Amino acid sequence: MSDLVDTIGEFADLFEQFGIPYCIMGGWAVRLYGLPRPTYDIDFTIAIDRNRLPQLYDEAEERGFTVPEPFRGGWVDSVADMPLVKFRLLVEGHGIDIDIFLAESEYQEEVIRRRRIHDFRGRPIAFVSPEDLVLLKLIAGRTRDLADIEDVMLAQPALDEGYLRHWAEPLGVAEKLEAALLDRP
Repeated sequence: MSDLVDTIGEFADLFEQFGIPYCIMGGWAVRLYGLPRPTYDIDFTIAIDRNRLPQLYDEAEERGFTVPEPFRGGWVDSVADMPLVKFRLLVEGHGIDIDIFLAESEYQEEVIRRRRIHDFRGRPIAFVSPEDLVLLKLIAGRTRDLADIEDVMLAQPALDEGYLRHWAEPLGVAEKLEAALLDRP
């Protein structure tokens, strides 16, 4: 787990060095806002112009990370209509995957705006808000994501339901949100 924690710090330093607003989402945010569970990768959202990606790739590679060749060549993947680039770090025979979503939609820009700074192992690190974590997990919609939503709702009883409902419709997850709110512990 310490390799993952170190990697979070390395990327936070990298983003801060280049003045890139960022926040952690995914399993690490679930560990913060829900119930701790194992996670073996790191997910970030960042606000960066695509023309700065080569500079980000260069600096990450200087720090020992690899950038898969398709991304180096300018390709950007997409998950649930959210643009994504990937990095990887090999440590003692195993890989750490770092997925970085590019904040290019109005909603993703809102995610960055609403990020929250938390003490993470003695240093300030930006995380998505618990409401945005729920929405992002609803978008992903896998079984693990739905369980994460239950955990977050259990641990965070005062979620801003107005904000959740505001974004659920344009994100296409309104019915899933209402079901999650009904099943709320």
